[in-house]
Amino acid sequence: MKIRFWGVRGSIPCPGKHTQKYGGNSACIELRVGEDDRLIIIDAGSGIRELGTSLLGTDLPKGPIDTQIFLSHTHWDHIMGFPYFTPIYIPGTKLKVYGPVTFEDDPLEDVVGGQMKYRYFPVNMGELASDIEYIRLKETPAIDLGRGLNLVTKLLNHPITALGYRFEFEGKKVCTCYDTEPFRNLFITDPDHLDYDEAMAYEGEEVANEQNQAIEDFYRDADLLIHDAQYTADEYQANRIGWGHSSFEYVVEAANRAGVKKLALFHHDPDRTDDQIDEMAKMYCETGKSGDTEVFFAREGMELKL
Repeated sequence: MKIRFWGVRGSIPCPGKHTQKYGGNSACIELRVGEDDRLIIIDAGSGIRELGTSLLGTDLPKGPIDTQIFLSHTHWDHIMGFPYFTPIYIPGTKLKVYGPVTFEDDPLEDVVGGQMKYRYFPVNMGELASDIEYIRLKETPAIDLGRGLNLVTKLLNHPITALGYRFEFEGKKVCTCYDTEPFRNLFITDPDHLDYDEAMAYEGEEVANEQNQAIEDFYRDADLLIHDAQYTADEYQANRIGWGHSSFEYVVEAANRAGVKKLALFHHDPDRTDDQIDEMAKMYCETGKSGDTEVFFAREGMELKL
């Protein structure tokens, strides 16, 4: 299994002189599986534009592009690059787009394709030359993707429905866990509060702990975990609780507890400069500081082989 990062930012693309090292494109990951280099794409943020250009030189000469895109969720920073993915304009391209949707009445095709209307974009979905199929996903313990590749999906904690993905192939596991933040007790926990209910407070704490443990179990012993880590613990606690993103400290500790081999910190805040990430790497990525887990910040263009 081989991985290449084409976009590692969260919320919005942020190109510029202060983001050149780690990259300014929003989420897109290329996964290659097996000896035939089967292509899997995870998310269609702005990084997918450059991936599409690359495929014209690497894959298209071998024949029509036939691939699958797995969307973690449908917030705009994770789908905005889709209209600029060149293969969708090429006859013969076959594409399956998988992902969750939040509202029952909105099919995935309308959510992703809705940005390709004349009021927003010069090409309508109906004018595309490729063959595109949309497949809605929910939390599922086992999906056979064929040719030895298996998938497990896990519901995450985000303001809209978001899924984590675990791709398994020949004993190797690659997991994505973004956008998400730790589950927390939503009930009043202060005994002095007029509306405090001891039973509800206890149950809320139990449920939050169970859900957080379920996510750790989902990526347990992963060879590579790509995890949302947009904030420091201080930033998160100050005013970002409920935004659907995690802190470096929580992620590193959880990955270590779960026996993760490699942890890629992902979904960098758009205001985070290269220099700031370099300084944070000294804090969070020191060898041995996180047990046996190797911790690093994902960087656009970075390639990994498992």
